Amino acid sequence: MTKKESRQKVFTLLVEVGRNDNDGLPEGSTGAALMCYASGIDEAEAVRETVAILKQADLAPLDVSGYGTLEERIAEGHDIADDEKELMQRALEENSVIVAQMTPFFEGDDGTRH
Repeated sequence: MTKKESRQKVFTLLVEVGRNDNDGLPEGSTGAALMCYASGIDEAEAVRETVAILKQADLAPLDVSGYGTLEERIAEGHDIADDEKELMQRALEENSVIVAQMTPFFEGDDGTRH
């Protein structure tokens, strides 16, 4: 491994955020769930980088759930779309965090997904 990038992996993270001034979330929402693809040598580094970037964007990270690398997700039977794989590849190439999806929460949401 002569390049630092060769040690990088991309991790799928689900980050729950609360409200903050100037966070850009929809009016009336109580927070949101963000699906992120983050590069890192390990999942802990990917989580740290993701939380730091979200805080810089005036978001308030509350909880992070890790779903592993692409290979780990495939091994667990996850069906991964080509566009999702492309975003993961971009995160790896750019050594970055990509927010792929944002789902706002509103008062009365019970937190279950249908």
